[in-house]
Amino acid sequence: MNELKFIIDNINPATVWGSNNEHFEITRKHFPKIKIVARGNEVKVLGDEAELMAFREKFQGIIDHVDKFQSLNTNDLEQLLATKIQYADEPSLFNKVGLGSSADPIVFGPNGIVVKARTVNQRRMVDSIHHNDVLFAVGPAGTGKTYTAVALAVRALKNKEIKRIILTRPAVEAGENLGFLPGDLKEKVDPYLRPLYDALDDMIPAEKLKVYLENRTIEIAPLAFMRGRTLDNCYVILDEAQNATDMQLKMFLTRMGPSAKFIVTGDITQIDLPKVQQSGLKTALRILTDIKGIDMIYLSGEDVVRHKLVKNILKAYGDI
Repeated sequence: MNELKFIIDNINPATVWGSNNEHFEITRKHFPKIKIVARGNEVKVLGDEAELMAFREKFQGIIDHVDKFQSLNTNDLEQLLATKIQYADEPSLFNKVGLGSSADPIVFGPNGIVVKARTVNQRRMVDSIHHNDVLFAVGPAGTGKTYTAVALAVRALKNKEIKRIILTRPAVEAGENLGFLPGDLKEKVDPYLRPLYDALDDMIPAEKLKVYLENRTIEIAPLAFMRGRTLDNCYVILDEAQNATDMQLKMFLTRMGPSAKFIVTGDITQIDLPKVQQSGLKTALRILTDIKGIDMIYLSGEDVVRHKLVKNILKAYGDI
């Protein structure tokens, strides 16, 4: 028998379960084959794998509804429970508590946004991070490598698997010099980190994201700021790693604490380093291949999830 545990965070459990546990009884009747135990803000569910996968999906939808609207009536609950779910034929990931299939949504964002793996290699990223502590995701623009990586980190934070998310990337100029940009250091480097902010905006409500950034539960910083630190109990994502030098990437990877997971994303076809400098990503992909606990996933034009023309553009440039 498998077991799932949930922590109801930032919302009132009484709203979830309803007056006189009315919502609890409706939910329990909807899942007669599993046992649901709710005490305070902790929920434990026992049953077989297929039932737990279905419950996990439905219950997350209920939590997200309450988090968004701060209310839940019986009609809403019945509608949420009645939504049909289809699962791909995926290998079991229930060796870790609370994990479902890679076909499941990774995280539910504000305004009804559902973030999930949409291609084969994105699903491989979801599966891989469960079994490896360092994941390299390499591919061209638009393949969702950064977006998927951020979603995995946000899910881990919501599930209380980690305490922090750290997002970083090299502040390498692509035709502009930082010194000529207006403002202080933060204002100079923020444009380089904007894609990370954009991803977070899709996954975390604005007010909550503001709090996370202020209390440094989520930290976004240039790669140079990682030097000398030990990063533990967190997800750390290095984006645009093709613009890190050999020494920078070595420095980054050796910041890893015992309970951290690192995801490195990059596109080796878009290197902005001076020609005299070797991309650290290319070196890492060559020398770290056979180390257990490190996985490398290569995304391609088939994984592009932007406008349909992006695939054709990438193919045209690939022929040059």
